[in-house]
Amino acid sequence: MDLQRGVWVVVGVLVVSLSLSSAGDIVHHDDIAPKRPGCNNNFVLVKVPTWINGIEDAEYVGVGARFGPTLESKEKYATNTRVVLADPPDCCTQPKNKLTKEVILVHRGNCKLYKMVCEKDEPDVEIGIPAVMLPQDVGAIFETDLKNNSMVSVQLYSPLRPLVDIAEVFLWLMAVGTILFASYWSAWSAREAAIEHEKLLKDASDDSLHMEVDRSNALVEISTTAAILFVVIASCFLIMFYKLMSFWFVEILVVLFCIGGIEYEADRTKYSFSRFKHAGDSYVRLPIFGAVSYLTLAVAPFCIAFAVLWAVYRRISFAWIGQDILGIALIITVLQIVRVPNLKVGTVLLSCAFLYDIFWVFVSKWWFHESVMIVVARGDKSGEDGIPMLLKIPRMFDPWGGYSIIGFGDIILPGLVVAFSLRYDWLANKKLRAGYFVWAMTAYGLGLLITYVALNLMDGHGQPALLYIVPFTLGTFITLGHMRGDLKVLWTRGEPERPCPHVHLQPQPSSQ
Repeated sequence: MDLQRGVWVVVGVLVVSLSLSSAGDIVHHDDIAPKRPGCNNNFVLVKVPTWINGIEDAEYVGVGARFGPTLESKEKYATNTRVVLADPPDCCTQPKNKLTKEVILVHRGNCKLYKMVCEKDEPDVEIGIPAVMLPQDVGAIFETDLKNNSMVSVQLYSPLRPLVDIAEVFLWLMAVGTILFASYWSAWSAREAAIEHEKLLKDASDDSLHMEVDRSNALVEISTTAAILFVVIASCFLIMFYKLMSFWFVEILVVLFCIGGIEYEADRTKYSFSRFKHAGDSYVRLPIFGAVSYLTLAVAPFCIAFAVLWAVYRRISFAWIGQDILGIALIITVLQIVRVPNLKVGTVLLSCAFLYDIFWVFVSKWWFHESVMIVVARGDKSGEDGIPMLLKIPRMFDPWGGYSIIGFGDIILPGLVVAFSLRYDWLANKKLRAGYFVWAMTAYGLGLLITYVALNLMDGHGQPALLYIVPFTLGTFITLGHMRGDLKVLWTRGEPERPCPHVHLQPQPSSQ
């Protein structure tokens, strides 16, 4: 894989550091719509299952009004309620038909109920019946059935989300497993490079040293300046995604995602097989692409076919499997190419990402009246079910359905520090319990678990995952390093000192 192309794709993946979110919020806390006593409900999603002539029909989703009894956390009723048309249809005057425990279907838009709120200049009223706003096409279906003398009945309820869905357990395992695999791969490569480095120093030939420099150029080490600039660049990209979000913009992101996935899958497959009998040593020069191994040519068609099939059929119910496979391959490769050289750079990077995540999830609401990060993650205004730069699994036991998702940045950024901890442990010949990796990995897992709990305790509102992950991961690493007396080496060098194998002390001649 060409290094320059790889670096640009890596930068593109890093700046899309999306926050953890779920399929959508059950409760929408609106601070703009007017509030006053008796008219201060949150806007709650409400399920509306229907029955036509006693036979169960479609289920729709509405939004509860600011006024009337709240429908939050209500369970499904045991009996159905009959629906009748309002007379007059807008119900802005006294209804002509006599109502007794029925649901009345009212046209919106001709009176002050069109916002489902109480206006500031209205007198205080106490409304004792729940009100739910349905889409216009749903209301038209009800009206047609009622005019055809069909008996329409409904139920109104807003079920709770489970505290933790099984999908989030699998997503947690995917995130932790990806970092675990990438960390061991990175540490293995670092140890092989260290062994090769010692051999080259023993030979001490100029050609060997030149080969070592060429090998080191295949990695990208983040500097302190680059870690700080990450926040600025990522913010610019995020605003661009927010402003340009549309169907065609998501299509472009899908194409770029597939190109990155194809290139990285082919590169990793070639690297895996090339370790056996020098399978990747034969090359052919192609126009535009340059030198390409025969092994890459062999595996590339399969990678291309997989990515193209996912892109074409990504809207089917199980397309998330292909997206996750491509995403995990991309994340692992990024954690191979990009490295933090020491704990100082890792601390600056995660601290900046910590502030970045909080700002664009929470603080951005004050300027944009909505969370920029969550809007981009969900792919609002695009007609798509989110952008491809995230891992997702459908929620299996959630009555509201949808997906549990996690952004690449919530895995890659802390994963860089976790992978650094294992490289240090292996180079320092530390045992598992005496090292830092097992503690950093455990801290990341706990931070991600707390994120999911917070996500569901807050009614499904999107949460900045790094708000919980960074304090756990970084705090554990730094505290443990300080307690063991390794913090100075971790902070500056990032690796233990290794003696030069070609330098030998000569014994002093004994005096006679």
